[in-house]
Formats: sequence, C-alpha cells, structure tokens
Amino acid sequence: MSLQDTISNTLVPVHKEGYKFILAFLAVSLVLGWIWDPLFWIGLVLTAWCAYFFRDPERFTPLDDDMVISPADGRVSSIVQVRPPEELGLGDDEMLRISVFMNVFNCHVNRAPMSGSVRDIVYKPGSFLNAELDKASEENERNGLVIDTVKGPIGVVQIAGLVARRIVCWTKSDDHLDAGERFGLIRFGSRLDVFLPQGATPRVSVGQTAIAGETALAEFGAGKGKTVSRKA
Repeated sequence: MSLQDTISNTLVPVHKEGYKFILAFLAVSLVLGWIWDPLFWIGLVLTAWCAYFFRDPERFTPLDDDMVISPADGRVSSIVQVRPPEELGLGDDEMLRISVFMNVFNCHVNRAPMSGSVRDIVYKPGSFLNAELDKASEENERNGLVIDTVKGPIGVVQIAGLVARRIVCWTKSDDHLDAGERFGLIRFGSRLDVFLPQGATPRVSVGQTAIAGETALAEFGAGKGKTVSRKA
C-alpha cells in the first residue's frame, strides 16, 4: 500500500455526531494537563481515539437488488433462523438473522442493507448486556427499522451493548433509503441484526469481518457474476 493510500484510509471525515464528544475529551485533557503534565498526553491519546471512533469513511456499495449489504463494520457473530422481534410486525415465521458485532475500534456509522422505503421505526428500551450474547437481541435496548424492499420487508435492528448508551437514528418512517446509505449510529460498542425473508442465502461465515456498505452478507437467488458499485 502506498503512503497516499495509507493517509487516505486513516484521515477520513468525522461524523458530526462525534464533534461534541471530541471537544469534551479535549477539554478534559486540558484540565488534566493543568493538574499534571503527563495526564494531558494520556487525554490527548484518548481524544484521538474518540475522533477515530466517530470516523465516517466513504464506501463503495454494490448496485444489485439481490444483495444484502452489511449495515455495520465488525465481526459476523451469528447466522441463524429465528423469529423476528415482535415489535417489528414481521410475523411469527422464522427469518434468517445475520448479526454483526461492533467493538470500540470499529466504525459505528450504520448503513442500509438494501434499498427500500422505511415502513416503520420502533424503539424499545432494555438492558445493556454484552451485545455478543444471543439474548441481547431480546433483552437489550434496541431500535428497529422495517424496510420494504423488492424482495419483501426486512428488519434492521440497532442493539446497544455493554458500554453503548445511545442509539442514534436520523432516518424517519416513509423515508427512502438506498443500499449503503447512512441511517444512524450507536455510540461505543454494539451490534446490528438483519432479518431476511425466505430466499436469502448467507454469503458470509461466523467470525468473518464485515465492512458496512460494502460486504455482501447474503444474496437472493443465484449469483450473477460481476456487479457494479457506487460511492456512498
């Protein structure tokens, strides 16, 4: 990788949701530095981490209505057939659920897995268990989107984690989302669940690293070979 590529992959835009946190970290660093110089440098490192956490890089999303794109950066933690959360209104039949776990070093901007119209957005308060636990899907604080796509309705659920304390979703009901379009974020460690109807076949394995807006988690129908992409 060239120096230019390294810089472009490191120095990426910061999402506006992170500005107040970065400034708060910097202010605390200055106060700590006034008390004892070494504390300033520790605070500065933490400020740099905070800016890194809220990074918002451009992504190149495949243009294919048969593909389900990862809504989050992180590790694929689960691929199972389960009933979707009752509040989503997706029925009692089992659906394919693919979960992506985000640690505190992953980019936390969430993106739409498929193009479609947002039918409903449902927030549900809950616990703050480790987001990697399977029961986190039922017990943790979460925010679910139901998106009507050409393949039928799908569910996308933002789940707060052990250290996450705020789910952000700026998309509204009846909005249209393109695959790979940003719709929200979760602050400081969390998980995204995608619920897919019959006909979806996983394209990833548990433990695999996923990139939001780029990695194909699943596909409807047989593969069609090369797919074009757009920047998102």
